Amino acid sequence: MTSGKEAGFLKGEVLNIPNFLSFLRIALVPVFLWFLLEEMFVSAITVLAVAGLTDFLDGYLARKLNQTTKLGKLLDPVADRLYIFATLLALSATGYVPWWLAGLVILRDLLMLISLPVLASVGHRTLPVHYLGKASTFALLYAFPLLLMGKIFTEAAFIITPLAWAFALWGVALYWWSGFVYLWQLVLLIREQRQESTNVNVSKKGV
Repeated sequence: MTSGKEAGFLKGEVLNIPNFLSFLRIALVPVFLWFLLEEMFVSAITVLAVAGLTDFLDGYLARKLNQTTKLGKLLDPVADRLYIFATLLALSATGYVPWWLAGLVILRDLLMLISLPVLASVGHRTLPVHYLGKASTFALLYAFPLLLMGKIFTEAAFIITPLAWAFALWGVALYWWSGFVYLWQLVLLIREQRQESTNVNVSKKGV
């Protein structure tokens, strides 16, 4: 039976409006992916616009209602990556973007995933968010709607498509750059832990 304290924690940390909006955004990912695979680009962009609105609202309401939670901070980047992956996989499968572009993005996140056990071994769950990571996500999330718009508004594709590819290529470059920054932060944490262990051993010998 759930105690009052546990129920309060559940309500505050999980069952709040910002988290509900984040879950809704994640729930729309398969709908978005299906529209992309069916090449229903107008519907896909509509879903993406709704997802973008919930992204803005959950952050705004979390601050306004003082409902910022650890779960909310986790759900936000997860939702962003799911939309990036869904777009990349669908556009690659339908031949609108090359597979190497999807491979570069997925490979970078696999590298970050592999580093998580090492990060945990030095007592950290996550690394501080770097502005390069935010910039790369921003660029990629702008690139893919523009690619879709280039398929819809064919008359303006000569302007939209190059702009979309500029965002995509810069986004991938920044994505990898931010990945190397995170890995360097991990190296520094490992060095710091080893130095602390060395200092402790020296202190024990001195005693």
